[in-house]
Amino acid sequence: MRFIDEARVFVHAGKGGDGAIAFLREKFRPFGGPAGGNGGRGGSVIFIVDEGLSTLLDFKYQPRLIAKDGEGGRGKEQYGHGAEDVVIRVPPGTIVFDEDSGKILADLVMPGDTATIAQGGEGGRGNMHFASSTRRSPKIATPGTAGEQRWIRMELRLVAEAGLVGLPNAGKSTLLTALSAARPKIASYPFTTLAPNIGRVAISDEESFTLADIPGLIEGAHRGLGLGIRFLRHLARTRLIVYVLDVAENPEAAFDTVRGEISAFDPALADRPALVALNKTDLVSRDEANKLARKLRKRTGLEVFPISADKAEGLAPLIEAIARTLHQMDQRHVPAEL
Repeated sequence: MRFIDEARVFVHAGKGGDGAIAFLREKFRPFGGPAGGNGGRGGSVIFIVDEGLSTLLDFKYQPRLIAKDGEGGRGKEQYGHGAEDVVIRVPPGTIVFDEDSGKILADLVMPGDTATIAQGGEGGRGNMHFASSTRRSPKIATPGTAGEQRWIRMELRLVAEAGLVGLPNAGKSTLLTALSAARPKIASYPFTTLAPNIGRVAISDEESFTLADIPGLIEGAHRGLGLGIRFLRHLARTRLIVYVLDVAENPEAAFDTVRGEISAFDPALADRPALVALNKTDLVSRDEANKLARKLRKRTGLEVFPISADKAEGLAPLIEAIARTLHQMDQRHVPAEL
């Protein structure tokens, strides 16, 4: 399935049905009276989060979402039927912007979250509502109001608790594969990962966390070089950043490049809690790996974990550190008991 994280869609809610002008004369109402009913409500366009979705691909083939109009009122004081709402499923992490104003209409994160993107019009009032002691045969009814219509821009930001970032070929996809059931494409050439991948890392039967693999960054990614600018926004929802560095490719310089690009894109992301996974330690001696790890700790002030994702070595301490950090973050956000 193609990963699409942006879409432009036209949404049009239904118009409310017009109120009716009608009169009714019955056996016990010899002079009759107004009997026009109200029009029905127009259908709305509603988005709901479906955790089974992970892309906006469907909207590339369905760029118009149009709800039906409400039914007009009828005689004998009968109201018109309201139109059904158009309910559209979207993946977790979908943000909806009004294209003209740039205003955020909805930020849909949790399964079951809903938002009305275009409100259906109200039905008009029939002439039965305009009768009075001085106006006994009103020939007045109001039209239904128009439904909202607008162009919207949809943006998907993956919902993951931790995100893997690093230069191309640092081993992020291999690490995600080693830690979870996700199976991203892995190869020996740069930019193998062309779209973010997400997996769930199990700590125990009761505890787990989600981990996202962000495509490789290069210097200038925040200016649009490489693939980074397109996918950096997926870090916005991650609570913890894991820098994946190749032990054999100047990891200190790699850290400076990646962190600099993240900071240039969004300074707040650079201040987010982080860990370092010093990868591919099977390519150097243990002493050399430990020496580089100590230098990185001193330089970055972060916990550094020498690992080999390919050989599945040193992964347990990294998993424990990610889980511990996330747990500590949760504890800081728990309000103190009164």
